[in-house]
Parts: sequence; structure tokens; C-alpha cells
Amino acid sequence: MNNLPFQVDRDVVIRAQLTTVFGFLSDSALFARWWGAGSSIEATVGGAVRIVYPNGAVAAGRVLAIESPRQLAFTFGYEGAGKPIAPGGSVVRITLHEHADGTLVRLRHEVDSEATREAHVPGWCYQLALFANVAADAQHAGLEQIADAWFTAWNETDATSRDRALRQSAAANVTFRDRYSCGVGLAELAALIAQSQRFMPGNTIRRDGAVRHCQGAAAVDWAITGADGAPLARGTNILRLAADGRIAESIGLWRS
Repeated sequence: MNNLPFQVDRDVVIRAQLTTVFGFLSDSALFARWWGAGSSIEATVGGAVRIVYPNGAVAAGRVLAIESPRQLAFTFGYEGAGKPIAPGGSVVRITLHEHADGTLVRLRHEVDSEATREAHVPGWCYQLALFANVAADAQHAGLEQIADAWFTAWNETDATSRDRALRQSAAANVTFRDRYSCGVGLAELAALIAQSQRFMPGNTIRRDGAVRHCQGAAAVDWAITGADGAPLARGTNILRLAADGRIAESIGLWRS
């Protein structure tokens, strides 16, 4: 199909690796997770695309091009009379690009009129947010274990075990800030932890509740107790996650 004269163009960076993101374009079960139950895709040229919206409307099309893990193009139109785009009446093109924070998704929806373009701008804004959420949730499915390894490192007095927990939970160039410290990199972080243990021996920090996550950012509540088990402080770490799931940035907010 030749390029149509009007386009919806939208970019979004998803904090997930390229192969993870492409899976949500090429696997029917994953495709349905951001489009809705009953949606499906046959990931081959000529394969059927079916999108079932929550209100019961259905869009359908055929795969025009697919290249793992870089691109997908398919025709798009609505079933039923009186719809703004007839079956086969538009084209959706999605390309994936490596990005420092994960994967850059570039979407172009080619349509035949300005009115149709404007009508689909908010819909694509919403749909790509769903895409970003489900892909990031999949990439960071082990986030609670990452958070627990982070706090394990803060409690670990053996330097070798501490370094192992830090490498498991944090990126090499991790940045960290709170009321009492700031730094960059695993070496500075390990030195900070060792210093805190010298000045506050016996203190223990632990995760306090479930991790809250949205598109590669997370909030993790924590509590500190003294050597006698008495509560000393509570707070929240705001985390920015690297595409591989580890912590790229941690900001500690103290509550007491």
C-alpha cells in the first residue's frame, strides 16, 4: 500500500530490552495484553491482525512486514458500517530502536484524512502507554528480588558478599542520593555502606511492603531497626530502573 497523506506520529521509550518489547508485537498472548482480550496477531507477512476493544469494537488487518526484533507493519481498519476507517483503509508502522534507557518505539499510523488523524491521536497516546506498561512489567518482573538484594547489600558486613548483592541489584554506574549521601558507581556505594555500618553498627534496613512500579520507575518503602530491634526510621526509595532490570538510580526519602 502506498503511503497515505496524513500520519499520526508518536514515540515512546520503554524501559525494557528490545527483544522483550518485540515480543509484545509478535506473540498473540502478549499482543492481547496491551490491546485486550480476544486480540491476536499472526506474526508472518499476510498474517491476520485482530484487535478487540473493551467496548466490543473490532479492528482487523493483515501483516505487511515484520522483522524480528525491529519492525512491524500492518493494515488497520474497523469492522462494521459507519466506522472512520474501513478494513484495509490505513497502515500502522512500528519500528524499534536501541536506546540508552531501553527501547525507543516509533509509531506511524497512515490515514486518509486530517479528521481521522486527529481522532486517533489520543487513542494512540493511551494505547502506547499500555504497551509501555506491560512490556516494562514483564522486563521488571523480578523487581522485588532486586529490591531485596539492594537492602541485603546495605545489611551485609562481609565485603565480598556485599559486592555480590550490589552487582545483582544495581547497574555499574548507579547513582544514589538521600539526606546524608550522594555518589555514583558501585565502588562509591560500597564504601558508603561500609561507612554507615561503622557509625551505626547493628542497624538493619528491610523492604516494608510491596514494590510499586510504573514504566521503569518504582517506589519501595523501607524501615530501619536498631541492634535491639527497636524501630529507628522509615522512608521510601524512588528507583529508576535500567533496561536489564537493575537499579540505575536510587533516591532515598526519609519519613522519620
